[in-house]
Amino acid sequence: MATLDVRPRLIDALSVLRDRVDAARFPLPLRGAARARRSRVELLAQLDDYVMPRLRSPQAPLLAVIGGSTGAGKSTLVNSLVGRRVSEAGVLRPTTRTPVLVCHPDDRHWFAGRRVLPQLARVWVPGQDGGDDPQGMDGLDGTDGLDGMDGADGLGGGFAAGGSAYRVGGRYGGRRARAGREAGARADEFGQGGQGQGGRVGPGYGPGPGNGYGDGQGGYGSGHGGVPRKASGAGGWAGDGFGGYDMYAADDEGGRGAGGEPGMPTVRIETDPALPSGLALLDAPDIDSLVAGNRELAAELICAADVWVLVTTAARYADAVPWHLLRTAKEYDVTLVTVLDRVPHQIATDISGRYAELLQQAGLGHVPRFTIPELPESAGGGSGLLPATAVAALRAWLERHAQDPVAHAAAADRTAAGVIASLRSRMPALAGAAAAQHAAGLRLAGRVEEAYEEAAERVRREVAAGEVLSGDARAHWRDHELGGGSDELLDALTHGLTSLLSCAVEEADERAADAWRRDPAAAEVALTAAAGARGAAGRLGVIVRRWRRCLEELAEEETREARAGQAGERAGSVEPEESAALLATALLGGRRARTAGENLADLLGAQSALRLCERGSRLLTTYLERALNTERERRLAPLDQLTVPPHQQAALIAALSVLQKEKVSG
Repeated sequence: MATLDVRPRLIDALSVLRDRVDAARFPLPLRGAARARRSRVELLAQLDDYVMPRLRSPQAPLLAVIGGSTGAGKSTLVNSLVGRRVSEAGVLRPTTRTPVLVCHPDDRHWFAGRRVLPQLARVWVPGQDGGDDPQGMDGLDGTDGLDGMDGADGLGGGFAAGGSAYRVGGRYGGRRARAGREAGARADEFGQGGQGQGGRVGPGYGPGPGNGYGDGQGGYGSGHGGVPRKASGAGGWAGDGFGGYDMYAADDEGGRGAGGEPGMPTVRIETDPALPSGLALLDAPDIDSLVAGNRELAAELICAADVWVLVTTAARYADAVPWHLLRTAKEYDVTLVTVLDRVPHQIATDISGRYAELLQQAGLGHVPRFTIPELPESAGGGSGLLPATAVAALRAWLERHAQDPVAHAAAADRTAAGVIASLRSRMPALAGAAAAQHAAGLRLAGRVEEAYEEAAERVRREVAAGEVLSGDARAHWRDHELGGGSDELLDALTHGLTSLLSCAVEEADERAADAWRRDPAAAEVALTAAAGARGAAGRLGVIVRRWRRCLEELAEEETREARAGQAGERAGSVEPEESAALLATALLGGRRARTAGENLADLLGAQSALRLCERGSRLLTTYLERALNTERERRLAPLDQLTVPPHQQAALIAALSVLQKEKVSG
């Protein structure tokens, strides 16, 4: 059996690879992009939930995830392995919503923090290992039992909703609960209040009514309450940084801490001394649940397993869903166990034989198989506990692998090594998808660039040909030569330049949009880009008016200098507006406005007129480029916002190359 080299360099290499995978993006709807996104999520889940934690803590308990399809009997199996009901089993589907993790009390510190399953908030249930536990509910705040409800720590303010209450003292509260009772005021017998300075809370865990709560000063409520379902208020249950105390999700008003967030998924943690130390069981949601969130969570939990215990039934052992999981397990070379559940006695030999043949054909003949007969307890209306003899073989297998150091290391190392080995094929595929994304992004951007380059060429060509000096502008130019006003001519030229730019931009947008419509990669951005292109005429008009103001300032400056030097024949009497109108006409009129330059030279002198025309030409070029670039960037903005890193392919391959240099020695 391979033994992982857990030198710091291997962990460092995996950390770099993990960050590169996390940074990868596949937003464009290319063929294979959805698969790449799923692969990215799966890789992150396996690295974060399992590989990195296992490499850093090889001595941690073995985590066996019980997974399978709807109605396979996963919860009943977990209950039977533990010896009591820790997970709800029933006929309603989907039954298992919140995953349940069960471990020995001595092992709960391994699961109190974020070592494994960091994306799940912890919900602690009182242990079954004695009533006078000085630690109370250790792990809730990571330090000393029920300090999570201590008002002095600012973590108080929670109350139990939905008809649940906290019971002070008794079997589960321990010494911490008595401290709360002594410090706080006495609550009524149904848990309707009660508060004190610095008191702690003892949770109720029995049937009956009641609504107890603890205030911000740390109080208690007594009565006959069930397990608190949700905490809210300014503080709420906080503990180890895991949001409100809620079976499913933290309340928006609940405590948050370092890791808890409103609405984040949770894992319910139970401890029981009947489970051997070194082994933890995790009852996962159905892998074929009708609820998408349950399916996704089930897949993530399976990725965190040292051992996959895949449960199927005699009626559904040939279904596609369990076999997809089995093929995935083979691909990753994980430590795998299969359970064929609810097998009728009359056909047990036949069904078991057929299942064994299918496993053999799939290359999984070596996988341990356990068969559980159909029993009254298997039904949804049963007790939820199978006879100990029905699960004895599976329990013995799990205990041996958890408690035998060699078997423990072999199971964990095989799964971790299998995931790492699978990176050799999965990472190049991910890098290939990244390259396709980058190429598609360049292709789509190139279509826009080409369209706007043609637009810029059109504008330069038509300005040089004097197309702006047509229609109303040409009529105003003729009037100006006969003594007409300069402002009217400038207004007409401004309007003409805006129209020219608007037509060019509209044509470029149409060309780009047509190219994007024919490219499947643009499906997600085409509509957004089209929406961003609306209103171009107004934006272009603003830019052209700014150009006009700058042109008038140039003309005024040159006119003042000409007046000072008396360079032109009429320099002393010319108005800046006249110079600006002649300059704009000379720049935009082409051959149609040859006399505009001559008139400007007569006004300001040849040298001043030449200098003004050169400066005006540079200003016009700057503003035309600015106008077209602004519209081009608006068209490209949706593409830029997709954040496809330009070098993500190379980064992924480089990270894999560094990892492959580290040895996985046998």
